[in-house]
Amino acid sequence: MLCSLKIENVAVIEKAQVEFGAGLNVLTGETGAGKSILIDSIHAILGERTSKDIVRSHTSGAKIQAVFSCLPKKVRFQLQQAGMDAGDELSLYREISSEGQSKFRVNGMPATGKIVREITRNLIDIHGQQDSQSLTDPARHLAMLDLYARCEKQRLEYHAVYRQLVQVKRETDSIKQALADKQKRTELLRYQLDEIDSAALQPGEEEELVAKRDRLSNFQNIMNRLAEAYHALDGDDQQQGAADLAGDASRALQSISHIGKDLEALSERADEIYYNIRELCADLAQRMEQPEEEESLDSIEERLDLVFKLKRKYGSSIEEILQYREDICAELENMETADARLEQLEQKKQQLYLQAKQMAQQLSQVRLDAFERFNRQIAEALVFLNMPGIRFVAHHQTGPLASSGQDQLEFYISTNPGEDPKPLAKIASGGELSRIMLAIKSALADADDVGVVIYDEIDTGVSGKAAARIGQKLFQTSKGRQVLCITHTAQIAALADKHLLIQKNFEEGRAYTQIHSLNEAEREQELARIISGDQITPAAIAAAKEMRKVRTEWETKK
Repeated sequence: MLCSLKIENVAVIEKAQVEFGAGLNVLTGETGAGKSILIDSIHAILGERTSKDIVRSHTSGAKIQAVFSCLPKKVRFQLQQAGMDAGDELSLYREISSEGQSKFRVNGMPATGKIVREITRNLIDIHGQQDSQSLTDPARHLAMLDLYARCEKQRLEYHAVYRQLVQVKRETDSIKQALADKQKRTELLRYQLDEIDSAALQPGEEEELVAKRDRLSNFQNIMNRLAEAYHALDGDDQQQGAADLAGDASRALQSISHIGKDLEALSERADEIYYNIRELCADLAQRMEQPEEEESLDSIEERLDLVFKLKRKYGSSIEEILQYREDICAELENMETADARLEQLEQKKQQLYLQAKQMAQQLSQVRLDAFERFNRQIAEALVFLNMPGIRFVAHHQTGPLASSGQDQLEFYISTNPGEDPKPLAKIASGGELSRIMLAIKSALADADDVGVVIYDEIDTGVSGKAAARIGQKLFQTSKGRQVLCITHTAQIAALADKHLLIQKNFEEGRAYTQIHSLNEAEREQELARIISGDQITPAAIAAAKEMRKVRTEWETKK
């Protein structure tokens, strides 16, 4: 049960706190007063996606808080799954910044929108005006019947087998296609394999080839610079080299090294420089004597060109080309065993098909049996809702296996005796759709344990006796669960256990919406306003009193 709803800075509502009660809660007010904002706030607190436009202008953000009690088992289970307290009370809190960012709390603990949606999906059933129009969509009809039949377990078991069947069929089709192209594909793969193998590529080979190419292309320059360095160090017939000069320096310092420790140290350093230069000269001479690499620059360029061509075909590096070769070998091996694999899959597909077909037939029977009961309840409800003579049937056909079974189902109605049933979309008016949806909702009421049902203007398109019957049906439904109803009809509002009035006022050029809980006298005034408009007449007041009296008498009889 929804106990309370606290709203702050949501559209035209600056601050409002609403206390709801058990049974039938009715909300009335002038068009544009903000009744839809209340529904939007409830959608928001349930974790639904919400636009930042919901935030009241010139404020930093909106805040919404709701408290629920007497939680259904499924909601408590979802709380446990989320690692949260699963007691008898649930507190939901949401902040929406003016930039559109949201923060959620569940029983004081931070949460995500996804977690909130999981927890609350069995908490409230909100029926808006567009839901009646959904009756014109045949795709929704089978889901409604499944909910009534309580066949979710069977449907999920069937769907698991059907999913396996689809996967096996997809794999079977893939192998068949591969076998159809087997010869061409095998020839291509073997050509690619031969081309890669003939190249005899080695990991890291390309980097080595590039390094060799760089050395060969700069060979003469390297030798010239080595000779230049050697002659600078070793000298020639015309001038001394650095080695001879370093030797002269070493001998000069050696001759005075005995005089002091500092001179001895300098002499040792000079000796070290001399021998280092001589060692470097020997290394340079050895390097200059090395012959030019036997592999020619042309052969290296040719090899690099081959690697480049293979990279364009099979990968961006030699490692990727070699991996592609492994993939080719694996595919060739699979193709060799494809016939045996196909035979296994065909057998498995046949087994899964027979299993799925049997489960689909059982599911069909459950649905058709349930529809007989479903139809009787709806027929009774429609008679009560001032729609006598309406015949409600399921137009059922058996089609190929699909994700929901083999059933193709659409609701048909006949609105007059002797007329053949036709699709709802072609027959029912707006007012009729509202009452049919209410009849369906009442039939589905026992199929779930959702504790709160919200009807947003279920009375659209109806008046008079039909509106009164809708009110009575809502009142009956509210004895098993909490019902919130936004209405413009006095016949429905008169039956409320709790009546809330939504009013819009203007102060200093801004709109402010307030929500009031009405006492008995205020109820009569609001009912009279709905009946007669702004000019409340004594006759309207008398009619309002009579409505309340009839409601009391009707409740006592029930």
